[in-house]
Amino acid sequence: MSQQLASLESEVGQELLQRKGRRVWLTSAGELLVEHADAVLAELDRAEARLAAFGAGELGQVTIAAFASAITNVVAPAIAALRGSAPGVTVLVRDAEGQESLPMLLDGEIDIAITMHTGHTPTEHRIVWDVLYSEPFDAVLPPGHPLLDRSEVAIADLTAEDWVVPLPGNPCRDVLLAACAAAGFTPRVTHTSDDFTAQAALVAAGVGVALIPRTALRAISGCRGIPVTPDPPHRRVVTATRRGRETHPLLLVVRKALSEISI
Repeated sequence: MSQQLASLESEVGQELLQRKGRRVWLTSAGELLVEHADAVLAELDRAEARLAAFGAGELGQVTIAAFASAITNVVAPAIAALRGSAPGVTVLVRDAEGQESLPMLLDGEIDIAITMHTGHTPTEHRIVWDVLYSEPFDAVLPPGHPLLDRSEVAIADLTAEDWVVPLPGNPCRDVLLAACAAAGFTPRVTHTSDDFTAQAALVAAGVGVALIPRTALRAISGCRGIPVTPDPPHRRVVTATRRGRETHPLLLVVRKALSEISI
């Protein structure tokens, strides 16, 4: 111990202890060093506590990319719930349409992607999927349309219409085209937009018809969707995480909060 003390005194360039017989006490420099040592130990204790909280999924930051209606109906309510159940968890949100979020996920830009699962993703083996919800597409018809007062509409009844659809590459477009093909026709696409509010505005302007997911319709004021019969097209909305990170405590906490939101 005396060698360690001598080494410490040599390192700090100050005498740390005074001795008189068997009595030993701290010098002013020694007291100052102990004060700083206490502060360092307190910081180490705080760091240990924060690391333990991080390991338990109680502290940290998670970045989610999702399309607009999922942000509105799932992500925002989950963040509100986490503020009560896990106040140390910070969720950052990025808007990403269609499959845009998957490259961001695989490149490590985000932690969780919320997207549609089509089952045809080339990087399927690198991703862990969890279903959040499945929802139907409803038909949106322009003012004065002869089918507007119906409680249900068949896609085959819209064969001769102009269509407002998402852009190529958007999985919602793929669902729409597949539903029309199953009804025996190829839609006459005249307008395109990935924004469902914009699609509804174009329909309201009388330029065509559209199929819009039911949750997206909730956020569009004055827009009425008509259920499709007999087999309405659906989209399956999922969370995606990189394989190997799905059991990270922080991601488990956030994924659980997302899964508990009712649609």
